[in-house]
Amino acid sequence: MQLYNHIKSILEQNEDFYKDGKIFKNKVVEAALKLDPTILSLLLKDKTAKKTFFQEVEGILVFDKVKFQKFVSNKEFLPDSFTAFKNKIGLTANGEYLTEAKEVVLDFPFKDCVLEGGQTKEDQKRQEIFWNETLAPDEIDRMFEPKVLTDWKRYDNAGIHKVKSITKRDNFIIKGNNLITLHSLKAIFKGVVKLIYIDPPYNTGEDSFRYNDNFNHSTWLTFMKNRIEVARELMASDGFIFIQIDNKEEAYLKVLCDNIFGSENYRNTIITKKGTKSLQKQFKTIKKLNAGFDSILLYSKNESTQLPVLFKQLSEETASSWNNHWRGTDRPTMRYEIFGIHPSSGQWRWEKKRTLKAIKNFEILIEFIKQKNNVEISNEVIDEFYEEYLQLHNISEASEFEMVRLSKNNKPEHYIPPQNKILLSENWMDLSVAGRVTNFEHEKNEEILKRIIEWVTVEGDLVLDFFLGSGTTAAVAHKLNRQYIGIEQMNYDKTDSTVRLSDAIAGVKKGIPFKGGGSFISASLKNDSSIEKEIDKLVDASICCNDFENFIRKTKIKYNIQLDKTIDKQEFASLSSVERRALLLDIIDPNIYYIPFAEIDDEDYSIDMEDKKNNHLFYNL
Repeated sequence: MQLYNHIKSILEQNEDFYKDGKIFKNKVVEAALKLDPTILSLLLKDKTAKKTFFQEVEGILVFDKVKFQKFVSNKEFLPDSFTAFKNKIGLTANGEYLTEAKEVVLDFPFKDCVLEGGQTKEDQKRQEIFWNETLAPDEIDRMFEPKVLTDWKRYDNAGIHKVKSITKRDNFIIKGNNLITLHSLKAIFKGVVKLIYIDPPYNTGEDSFRYNDNFNHSTWLTFMKNRIEVARELMASDGFIFIQIDNKEEAYLKVLCDNIFGSENYRNTIITKKGTKSLQKQFKTIKKLNAGFDSILLYSKNESTQLPVLFKQLSEETASSWNNHWRGTDRPTMRYEIFGIHPSSGQWRWEKKRTLKAIKNFEILIEFIKQKNNVEISNEVIDEFYEEYLQLHNISEASEFEMVRLSKNNKPEHYIPPQNKILLSENWMDLSVAGRVTNFEHEKNEEILKRIIEWVTVEGDLVLDFFLGSGTTAAVAHKLNRQYIGIEQMNYDKTDSTVRLSDAIAGVKKGIPFKGGGSFISASLKNDSSIEKEIDKLVDASICCNDFENFIRKTKIKYNIQLDKTIDKQEFASLSSVERRALLLDIIDPNIYYIPFAEIDDEDYSIDMEDKKNNHLFYNL
């Protein structure tokens, strides 16, 4: 409520807007919408109001009247509900639902909020806190400042060591909340990530990541929106993002991503095979078919960026052939004379200029063969010397040297060279779901990541995965000599990404072939351990109730919590240890868990010299 009180104090300066302790919201909104100089002058004089409600565009300050209107229209910032849409998920345009409008954006409960999204085991069942971007910009700004990292280690062929140096070309695995970590990375890697691949929790109820069921779709959408928005900031201007998802949330995620990246930057929805269960065999009727596939949404940062053509190598080369150059469809503009033949109906396959060039190419190849070897011209000889000619003249694609000839039956025909690769589409069902390297439940086949990484990156490019899981993305990037950053906030023990990457460095033969070598640095978001110790004490059922009040008095509480309406010390004393911990985690400002890098020298945090050194190296890359 800090910003509310601050803006209230500004409006108090003019009796047209405030009198007898009450804001005249209608007058304030009307003045804002009319761009009344009186209210604009009041807001511009104040540094906080200017930062919150104005944006500089080419040296000119522009007033965000819609944002200001929502701010002052909020019923004292709706302590019982923090957004304009309480319980609906829908496609809306200009605030109206799709049935009433044509221009489409995605609205859902808590759209204008930030969901911290803890994903530890303790966080799984608790109600998540939504930080409203209009109501609590100060708290959110602080949350997104670079944070202190700890537990620095370097992994290489020789084992695990202390970190002595850090360069921008190092690989990083960071443990901790991925939203906080992504914002911390902006200080170093903004605008340089060539490829992002994520396989987020699918909101199926089966993930290790669960939220309150009352707002399951909206919670998940908010969670994804916050992370994808900052991920876009990290992307290079020619970068791409691949988001793997199942059919439950794909439609919502597609519209959300259209909103974030612009629909013009949507490229493809790729489908990949997923394992299916055979349980339906025992029934005569079923509710719905097994999906059988996951989708991967592909977006670019900029519309002008071109995707490389995607081929798949064939296990065996297909033979060449000569195909009839005439077809039955009737296009007069595609009828012209070649080899003294001018058809009266139908058409040639190609337009005239292309065909004449192909005829000339065939003559060139025949002359090339005669100069090389005085042999009888056969299809086998043509195949052999065709490849040699292309290599000699540095021609990389068959389309650059097409050929047309007159057959022995006096019919024009064009050459189809031997094929060792085929052009791929959105259908990637050729890739198996098998091929696990670990026992991680949702592990992806390395071949999927290999195809993606080789398609849109080159060696040395930076790859990011902020739902790293068992580490498939990082492992494949490592093997393909790409730089990578992986973020993971769950602890998977034996299937942890650092274990998998250590195996790759050691040359363990799992997944795609790799001889070993390389290194990476691991680190973790540093938590304020004093808060954790205080919570541990309060969870103890034997403590005095006054300790609860003392803790609340000295600890920063979330901006939307009204303690007198939440719980008193007698109620707290009656709770179980599990309930106490859940309550304390719910009411504490999450900013106190993480230590801002700007405060690394604050003695209250007791940060050791090793961590100070490494954080300064990292944030000054």
